[in-house]
Amino acid sequence: MVTSVFLAGCGHAPEKKELDRPRVKEIAKVSALPKIVKTPIGNPNSEEKELLGKLLFYDPILSGGKDIACASCHHPTTGYAEFLDLSIGANGKGLGSKRTFKEPNDIPQMKRNSPTILNTAYNGIHGKDDYEPENAPMFWDDRVKSLEKQALEPIKTLEEMKGLHFSKSQILGEVAARLQSIPEYKNLFAEAFGADAPIDSIHIGMAIASFERTLVANNSRFDQYMAGDINAISHSEKEGMELFKSVGCINCHNGPMFSDYKLHVLGVPENKKVPEPDSGFQESFAFRTASLRNLRFTAPYMHNGSFQNLKQVLEFYEDISFGKTRNPSVSKEMFDPLVRELQLSVKDMSLIISFLNTLNDEDFDKEIPKRVPSGLPVGGNIQ
Repeated sequence: MVTSVFLAGCGHAPEKKELDRPRVKEIAKVSALPKIVKTPIGNPNSEEKELLGKLLFYDPILSGGKDIACASCHHPTTGYAEFLDLSIGANGKGLGSKRTFKEPNDIPQMKRNSPTILNTAYNGIHGKDDYEPENAPMFWDDRVKSLEKQALEPIKTLEEMKGLHFSKSQILGEVAARLQSIPEYKNLFAEAFGADAPIDSIHIGMAIASFERTLVANNSRFDQYMAGDINAISHSEKEGMELFKSVGCINCHNGPMFSDYKLHVLGVPENKKVPEPDSGFQESFAFRTASLRNLRFTAPYMHNGSFQNLKQVLEFYEDISFGKTRNPSVSKEMFDPLVRELQLSVKDMSLIISFLNTLNDEDFDKEIPKRVPSGLPVGGNIQ
């Protein structure tokens, strides 16, 4: 399924110390990602489900206008994110930062940034195995739990995939009927779920979720370091890690995914493309802490793509740490209690960013199907 890229405490860089060996007690709040992905009891993975889910992910047959696929906004060439501040779904054309609305356009602008699908299989994780995929938090406002439910939400949303062709109550039934009319999909669903299983929204969500759980990037240089390779990250990157802990970033960006998966109020500035303020979870202006993994692929940052780079993010935290608000709808009294004095030098910022770069991992599935069963353009209108 980026809100708060950092929440910060107070303090400065630690005194120089021996940094070559991971110290379990000191970095217990962060850890390597597990190699095995947990699956829901009701939806164990299988090769048949994964294949079906992958084809559905790339097939624009799921959208109201048959022109938008999940991959239109979550494409492997852009790290399964988009490189746009705000996503463009229905009535869009192009890929990544080049994606625009077609003219004429009567589709509203989406108000949120498209997070990467990579590692969403681990959403909700705090330790090695202490997460429940059935209850994994999804979206910037935690509005649904589990990848199975997440996969269906864009199909039902006007700005994302539904468009103006069908009502919200009609679209899932329409999509199921389309798939039922395609012999290849009938065979694929039977192979994945059994001959008697219906082609319906439940099984569509289960198949897409099964594919999304294969999209993992769990062998970053940080993961290698935590596994015992003391040379996987440099001395300056280790200094950045120490600073990341000492100034309090770790208070919210912890666990294997560097996220506490909680909702926080920070007063991120509004995106001027959105006419009304985005009030987040239950109109509280709270948004979920984003993972810090693979930040190379997820810019622009925050829930509405307000910041183009990580330096701008850290400068934002400098401002709010001293009570300066950048959002007129959010007073400093509304700030999360974990926001407090930061005082980072330019060098400190550089060291933290260098550490965050150790969390990048480019070794993930980038294979794109050559065709999809509907015969429509793979990935939708992305050319």
